[in-house]
Amino acid sequence: MELSISVITICFNNLTELKETCSSIDEQHCPPWEHWIIDGSTNSEIRDWLVGTQHPPYRKWISEPDKGISDAFNKGIIRATGTIVNMLNSGDRFRDATVLETVSRAFTDNNSITWLHGKCLTTRGGKQVVLGKPFDKEKLYRGMRSVWHQTMFVKRSLHDKYGLYDISIRIAMDYDFVCRIANEPFLFLEKELVIFAPHGVSQSSYLDALSQMKQVYQKYFGNSTLLEIWQLRLKMLYYLLKSPAGKFLYNIKTKLKLENI
Repeated sequence: MELSISVITICFNNLTELKETCSSIDEQHCPPWEHWIIDGSTNSEIRDWLVGTQHPPYRKWISEPDKGISDAFNKGIIRATGTIVNMLNSGDRFRDATVLETVSRAFTDNNSITWLHGKCLTTRGGKQVVLGKPFDKEKLYRGMRSVWHQTMFVKRSLHDKYGLYDISIRIAMDYDFVCRIANEPFLFLEKELVIFAPHGVSQSSYLDALSQMKQVYQKYFGNSTLLEIWQLRLKMLYYLLKSPAGKFLYNIKTKLKLENI
């Protein structure tokens, strides 16, 4: 089957961020098969821009209310006709103009994989850091620590096999999906694929995200002492990082290149 990439961008009352995302897609040396914008805004600003601006032929959109992030993701997946699907949220950007070209080559050269992911550039503790390392299903108790869903490129057939995102999960829906595809063959790219804007609900509602992640893990794998210890560690780090001492320690950690540990 011929390789084609569908990029899906969900947005909500954030036209400026959406424009940044669209710009990074339009700069790609290898354009996507299609770019679906799923607009659930409560005002017409994004819709007016979409209708009133000339866009590349691969850009498509819908503007209508949704039932949350999972529902918006699913609307894009259902409409996607590409063989590969990527979720690039509004405000996030591809790292450079070669990302889709690199991803296409990786799938072509590795016929057995069903998904891949890579590194992302983001901001933590006021410092720019590069995060992401190869997915390890034995460490799923750590949540999405090594995998950033914006860097995930997933064969559309995986959604046919494992289903869409669970609309009952408000934050950890990407983690839930990763748990389902944990045994699928994948590839990790040692490349920064995305610049992640730290504004999403998983960042602004971090403790709620931890709680949902725990519930998802227990649903698939049962109770785990490692899970309990890891959750306690992350909660302690969360509060520590908000303190002056925590930011100082994190600066040392990044200087030592330990941000992925």
